[in-house]
Amino acid sequence: MVVETKTVDESVVDDYLKVGLHIGTKYRTKSMKDFIFKVRSDGLAVLDVQKINVRLDLAAKILSNYNPEDVVVVCRRENGWYPVKIFSKLTGIRAYTGRYPPGILTNTKLEDFIEIKLLFVVDPFPDRNVINDAAKIGVPVIALCDTNNEISNVDFVVPCNNKGKKSLGLIFLKIAKEYLKLKGIIKKDEDFKLTLDDFAPE
Repeated sequence: MVVETKTVDESVVDDYLKVGLHIGTKYRTKSMKDFIFKVRSDGLAVLDVQKINVRLDLAAKILSNYNPEDVVVVCRRENGWYPVKIFSKLTGIRAYTGRYPPGILTNTKLEDFIEIKLLFVVDPFPDRNVINDAAKIGVPVIALCDTNNEISNVDFVVPCNNKGKKSLGLIFLKIAKEYLKLKGIIKKDEDFKLTLDDFAPE
């Protein structure tokens, strides 16, 4: 059972609020209702900051249990391309931005066929083809999910604004830093020299 009552440091909350990490959409699926804190007067759903924080940490822990070559990050959404590429460079985890090459997980006859043990996607809707392929071969899926996402075939949901440049930049900064700490590549936060501007430049 996942405990999601960890107190969030005020500075962390400020970082989340500045980039709108908690701001969802006007559309809310039943799948995501447990992650929604409230609905604003303008109709936008607001995600629970505590649950976001806990699940970002847990996503990093899950990723750290695998070798980089056994994981793939996929991002069809253009706002995520830059931070995903930086994340890939830092962690050694292979990334596909833009169009996912069909069949690379399922068709052993393809020259670029790869075998993986974990899939990480930025948005279950545009990335649904790779999620479906992962389901066919029994590969677990971590997904960044907004309030409008369905989570069929997603094994671990990270609730967040998965559309904004700054939001995605902060997500991949935080997961990269935690991943590198858990892998023993860096010892403490201060050893991580990159900032949000490196993941989401203006």
